Amino acid sequence: MKIIGLIPSRINSKRLFNKALLEIKGLPLVVHTYKRSKLAKSLDDLYICTDSEKIINVAKKYGCKVLKTGKNKTGTDRISEAAFKIKKRYDLYIDIQGDEPLIDPRHIDKVIEWHKRNFSFDVVVPFIKAKNIDSKNIVKIVKSKKKILYFSRAKVPFPFKKKNNFFNKHLSIISFKPKALKQFKKFEESPLEKIEGIELMRALENNLNVGTFELKGKSFSVDTSGDFFKARKFMIKDRWLTKYKKK
Repeated sequence: MKIIGLIPSRINSKRLFNKALLEIKGLPLVVHTYKRSKLAKSLDDLYICTDSEKIINVAKKYGCKVLKTGKNKTGTDRISEAAFKIKKRYDLYIDIQGDEPLIDPRHIDKVIEWHKRNFSFDVVVPFIKAKNIDSKNIVKIVKSKKKILYFSRAKVPFPFKKKNNFFNKHLSIISFKPKALKQFKKFEESPLEKIEGIELMRALENNLNVGTFELKGKSFSVDTSGDFFKARKFMIKDRWLTKYKKK
């Protein structure tokens, strides 16, 4: 199977301005994501997908491959457009969010391995168990066995009758079959997607089969200035940094 990684990135982040190009240990955030993703063993190719000339210029400066896209409402729409532009066909398209500078390359390999073994799913979105995640910036997953039932920014499932010690935190590595990714952009923005502000609700509302499984780790997205300073702190002792950053 041939597999490609696509990293959607934009310059005008609403919650943290210009975050893709904010530097940690001398490298822009999106470059960290790219360099770490390159350490995954299962990817045959990898691109940053953006409409920003600033990001394109910076990415090329650091030796990252880039695909220019038009303006898109969501990251998934962006990589779907990129998939149309790539002439070579792949068996799986891996959406790797550009705001995860501490992404674990092994997680990418595990998502690909799991999707290969559970190929009935159109889309695969892994999760990490986490306690007391109140932030609306963190998407939670409600599942039944391997199948995702719902995504929400609220604390779900709500512990009304029984205490719920852990919530399933959406991990920002998403595997798409080719047809599912290309269909996604053709679907209209869905009602629940508009309410929750979660683009993958569009996949559920159009009856795509979305699977999930648990991963272990502490990966997180940089959505706020607090997340950014947390990422800077964690990067100091990060085990992967020395594998891609020259001293």
